[in-house]
Amino acid sequence: MTVEFVGMIGTRDVSETRAPSGPPIDPGYVRRFSRAHEDGGFDRVLIGYGSSTPDGTQVAAYAAAHTERLGLLIAHRPGFVAPTTAARTFATLDQLSGGRVAVHTITGGSDAEQRRDGDYLGKDDRYARTEEYLRILRRAWSSPEPFSHEGRFYRFENFSLQAQPAHRIPLYFGGSSPAAYRTGGAVADVFALWGEPLKETAEQIAAVQASAAAAGRGPLGISVSFRPILAATDELAWQRAERILATITESKGGKGSFTGDKTRVLGGPHPENVGSQRLLAAAAKGDRHDRALWTATALASGAQGNSTALVGSPETVARALLDYVDLGVTTILIRGYDPVDDAVDYGRHLIPLVRQELAHRSLVAA
Repeated sequence: MTVEFVGMIGTRDVSETRAPSGPPIDPGYVRRFSRAHEDGGFDRVLIGYGSSTPDGTQVAAYAAAHTERLGLLIAHRPGFVAPTTAARTFATLDQLSGGRVAVHTITGGSDAEQRRDGDYLGKDDRYARTEEYLRILRRAWSSPEPFSHEGRFYRFENFSLQAQPAHRIPLYFGGSSPAAYRTGGAVADVFALWGEPLKETAEQIAAVQASAAAAGRGPLGISVSFRPILAATDELAWQRAERILATITESKGGKGSFTGDKTRVLGGPHPENVGSQRLLAAAAKGDRHDRALWTATALASGAQGNSTALVGSPETVARALLDYVDLGVTTILIRGYDPVDDAVDYGRHLIPLVRQELAHRSLVAA
């Protein structure tokens, strides 16, 4: 029994509680951040995507050059680069990195963000395009012969790759809408969710696996993401959590408004994407859920991205993560508010506890 741990790296020191420090691309920071994850025992790091942020593929290549084994999960939005071009890019990096590449597909949850890159498709069409795109990628990475394609969004003739990937590149996929379940169930290897209460997470997993079964596929891997807030004891962790919340709230001006569903949004307008809406709905029911889940940070930040926390001692948070593993989670994405220092702490104090318990379970099962 194993669980994959994924962190997240960026190109400069910044978070919801830290103003940007240094230039937009700080090579020394990327090196330090990547090595902190490798030394901490993480399996992969996610490199995010934004219309104005540095190119994730090049950041991943730089991180690969300064680490030995750390996997690279590259966020990628279909529609801005031809799938044949993307297939070459990822296959090349996979070869150069020794088989360390994975791709996390982001279909796009904000119309305004999509339009910054010139994409004016509606949400349903974006998901349809994503499915066609990922099918092309998978075929390009596995076809020994040239092939042609004529679909709704893409058309080409006699495409082939001179250099195939060094390994089967995993396709991660995120979303929380029925369209996302349908598309991810049809083409993804790992379906990524944000950290909701256990009951809602179990419901989402069931919906994802039902979509995979409807597409004639076996169960998918399931990823869930959190922002762990650790300290030596639960009491100290909650004190730290309140300080983090105060900083986020202050940075947003301390003001918010309730939307039509009684969800107060501090971090901006009510989000378009269903994943953020679900986090805010959970926050509207209460700040604390299950063993250690805390939704106040999601509310304060407007649920922009993975923003729910697990608060407690390493032992408490490890048990909380194992609760999700018991639901069928196979990948855990964790990142902190003090990015590098938290990554170091997760590697020293949290990840070993989870892995030790899973190893013990495996021995008992054997």
